[in-house]
Amino acid sequence: MTIKKFQGRTEEEAIAKAKEEFGAGTVIMNVKEVRPKGFFRSFKTSMVEVTAAIEETEIKSSARQLEPVSVPEAAPEPSNINMAADEPISIPRPNPMKEVFASVESTWSSSMPQGLHEEVKKDNSVENNLEEKLESLQSLLEKKLVQPADSTKETLPEESPMDENLKFIKMIYGILLENDVDEKYVNQIMDEVEKVMKSGISVDHILSSIYQKMILKFGQPQPIEITEQKPKVVFFIGPTGVGKTTTIAKIASRFKVEKGKKVTLYTADTYRIAAADQLRTYANILDTPLNIVYSSEELNEELAQATEYDLVLIDTAGFSHKNEGQLHETKELIDRVPGGYDKEVYLVLSATTKYRDLLDIADIYMKNFQFKMIFTKLDETSCFGNILNMKLYTGADLSYTTYGQNVPEDIEIFNTQNIVKLLLGGK
Repeated sequence: MTIKKFQGRTEEEAIAKAKEEFGAGTVIMNVKEVRPKGFFRSFKTSMVEVTAAIEETEIKSSARQLEPVSVPEAAPEPSNINMAADEPISIPRPNPMKEVFASVESTWSSSMPQGLHEEVKKDNSVENNLEEKLESLQSLLEKKLVQPADSTKETLPEESPMDENLKFIKMIYGILLENDVDEKYVNQIMDEVEKVMKSGISVDHILSSIYQKMILKFGQPQPIEITEQKPKVVFFIGPTGVGKTTTIAKIASRFKVEKGKKVTLYTADTYRIAAADQLRTYANILDTPLNIVYSSEELNEELAQATEYDLVLIDTAGFSHKNEGQLHETKELIDRVPGGYDKEVYLVLSATTKYRDLLDIADIYMKNFQFKMIFTKLDETSCFGNILNMKLYTGADLSYTTYGQNVPEDIEIFNTQNIVKLLLGGK
């Protein structure tokens, strides 16, 4: 007999996991509630643990019915990042703090990865902006904390510093969940903060720790970089309707107009009606060539003639991640580019897509491509947790975000500090 424990948010979920692995012959031996442990246990969700068993004969019978499952390769480790804050953000606290930033500066300086400390020292405005950023975020949360306190201050005893800290952290916990950050990632952040929590610690130290850890989790943005090896070949992949074509036009405009680079456009999107016409309109405005390719062989022939260009941007057909035929065509197009080219792939995702769908999309693309991520339509949502969720789920670098239809204005290199500010309740 094989015995194993399974956990879920409800008893039904835990039992379903057991039956999914063991099959119909699963025997439930015990059900119990597992309460969270640690400093933040008061606001973590309890789990239900089921102890299930199955006879060896049942396992063998089930195993014969299973098909092999492909396992995606491990996501790459995030690269070193720049933790320096560059614009004002804010986080609240119940009382004003006069010596916040001396301890923040000390905390950040002592924990920066090698090489970043000198980079921060080169720009005195970085420290000033960090002060403004933390101060404004504190002011925002202060309003939320003080309002309920004012109505009961005559009847409730004065809270201890530790009580205030817990109240502060619990509020941040709730804000992250409201911004659609996956609870398991919120718990990871809080568990890491718990390791530095001790009696007498100030709110400013907690704030700087949370802010720093979120900056680290996002990593350093990785935009397109032109190298001496010409041309640089960049593919854009992703589902239908996420804004790949418009994003390509914005990037092409930035490199041609602002950086003076020679850019040419290609499209392999021969499925969508007028897809080539849309990109040709942008190409004509930019006075940039556009070529349509129908196969990997044709693309390679075109690339061989593009040695005078600095950058080749290739639009691919948008398709459902469940469409294996189109997925295979796109993979073949990318994989058959000769190894002598400097090649990159960017997965374009919409910030408005549901988290469950993003996970399904990521699972398919992670099995077939190594990519960096671009998030579009940030102007169409007020919750940005999925950006952090996908970064941690895929391990892929973030590169650009877009927030409108204007070309080339509505695009920027991923602004880590601004997104962290928004996730913590700033504006």
